[in-house]
Amino acid sequence: MKVDARGLACPMPVIKTKQAIEEHPQERVEVLVDNPASKENVARFLQSRNWQVEVEEKDGVFKIIGIPPTGEVKAAETPEEEEERQRILVIIPTDKMGHGDDELGKALMKNFIATLKEMGEDLWRIVLLNGGVKLAIKGSEHLDELRYLAEQGVDIFVCGTCLNFFGLLEKKAIGVTTNMLDIVTSMQLATKVICL
Repeated sequence: MKVDARGLACPMPVIKTKQAIEEHPQERVEVLVDNPASKENVARFLQSRNWQVEVEEKDGVFKIIGIPPTGEVKAAETPEEEEERQRILVIIPTDKMGHGDDELGKALMKNFIATLKEMGEDLWRIVLLNGGVKLAIKGSEHLDELRYLAEQGVDIFVCGTCLNFFGLLEKKAIGVTTNMLDIVTSMQLATKVICL
């Protein structure tokens, strides 16, 4: 089964891939995309569904080959188990906190990120969008705090479209390149959403 997602903006390559594997769950799938962010998003989506993934590149086009899972797959949590867990999602759409003075805004953001660990196990996922993706690139003063959170099991999602827009995809130092479908799904699964 082939999915041609070249030229499509986020999250359409992932959505088309999702539709394809739902319609043909036992068939191998080949997805064509023409940018690194879509390549990462489609590959990660397939892996999240326990599909094996191989990636080939030729002339700027990525072919993501998905092989359906065989054997036992880990069962999803029961609704009761899901309800017991607090899942706080924090959405950060900027590299500064508030409006007024940029230097103050950067200092406040540094303090905010350093203090997120106080949420403990309730902090489930952080999504960085728009200017917020700058927090996750090489040279960012926030990397140590974000690494610590990731080591504690917090998912760090970084918007691929935003990284591409700012020309920062190759400079991403932490987190998983994500897409709008993942972000919307995260909002749906979270027990609480905090958006700066």
